[in-house]
Amino acid sequence: MGRGKIEIKRIENATNRQVTYSKRRTGIMKKAEELTVLCDAQVSLLMFSTTNKLHEYISPSITQKEFYDKYQRSSGVNLWDSQYEKMQENLKKLKETNNRLRKEIRQRHGEDLEGLQLQQLCGLEQNMLKSAERIRHKKFHVLGTQTETCKKKIKSHLETHNSLLRGFEEGDTSCHYGFIPHGDDYDDDNGGSQVFAFRLQPTQPSLQDAEAAYGSYGLTLA
Repeated sequence: MGRGKIEIKRIENATNRQVTYSKRRTGIMKKAEELTVLCDAQVSLLMFSTTNKLHEYISPSITQKEFYDKYQRSSGVNLWDSQYEKMQENLKKLKETNNRLRKEIRQRHGEDLEGLQLQQLCGLEQNMLKSAERIRHKKFHVLGTQTETCKKKIKSHLETHNSLLRGFEEGDTSCHYGFIPHGDDYDDDNGGSQVFAFRLQPTQPSLQDAEAAYGSYGLTLA
């Protein structure tokens, strides 16, 4: 048994309506492609669902713009006139806005003040005072931020400086060295040769080379 005819009217159920649209959309797309292949036709197909989702098909041998241009030549209808008029109207509004903003900028520089009434001049003055106050507030904020940053840097440098000083003082006091008499060779009364002992801390290995430096003066390391 064949299927019965479906009454062509709007499907009230939203789910059934979407399912039917999806199935028939696939079928009409397939028919458009078959027309393109079988009949060497140039087909353009545009569809919008109830959710305004676009589905389209265009024959591979032509672009959408070429198709619309060809349609205009064949039908004598200009598809772009209304769009061009809207663009011109929008451009006019943008030019008016641009001219108005340029005039306001010139007035804020003290220019193009001719024709302004007292109330307008007072309003312009108030706006400039408010702008100056906001600029001044921002300037002080930036200065305060930079000052705090400099203070933190100076504090950090001072802490580093003090730490280095403490480290230097601790290292200096931990190094004990001096000259002491060495046995009987020390003869202060007779002015004889004096031999000294140079005692070093083990934590100062770099000073062990002092033996070579003081060897010619009769010094020995203890």
